[in-house]
Amino acid sequence: MAADEIVTDPLLVSVLSSAALARQQCLVVLDLLESHQTTSPESASHELQIELSKQQKLLYAHVAQLRGLNRRAILGVRETKAETAERRQEIDRLHLQLQNLYYEQRHLAGEIAACEDYDHKYQSLPLIPVSDFLSKFSEHASSDEPTLMTARIDHEHAERQALEEQRQGLLKKKQALIAENKKRKDDLASLDKDLEKFIDAAKPIQKIFEKEY
Repeated sequence: MAADEIVTDPLLVSVLSSAALARQQCLVVLDLLESHQTTSPESASHELQIELSKQQKLLYAHVAQLRGLNRRAILGVRETKAETAERRQEIDRLHLQLQNLYYEQRHLAGEIAACEDYDHKYQSLPLIPVSDFLSKFSEHASSDEPTLMTARIDHEHAERQALEEQRQGLLKKKQALIAENKKRKDDLASLDKDLEKFIDAAKPIQKIFEKEY
């Protein structure tokens, strides 16, 4: 593949074109010298010297132009390298951000999966059936599933609080009855002691009656 088919940058194309012109001019000078190489410089005609000087000046002009274009091309390459390095750093930074986002996405996906697989305690609560709940609280008929579940849990919590209050009330009544029974038991025990004292105190009188009769 030819160079002009590979290189498409306008500046590089002009460098190649200038190099081709300089090469062509070199060939013209060489051909001119070869055609008169048998002639000594002293015997060379004045016209030949003028033509040779003219072609050399053209060659120098092409070489100078080539040097200028080459310098511009080198500076352009440096700028391109600097811009490429800057763009590469930007790409590396974006790639690092993308990797971080990918790792974060994987982490969040794992957390979501863990939450979805988590055995929530509310799932094992003995809640009343949905149909029974909606029959009591028709205002939740159009609620979505999370809202409905929250309402059912709140209802179960309120029911358990009411049952706990009833249990506490019954426990207080039980303790009161136990205390009352203990008091009555203590009263009966005291009465038994008083009765025994009374019987003991009545024994002398009983003996007197037994002697008389």
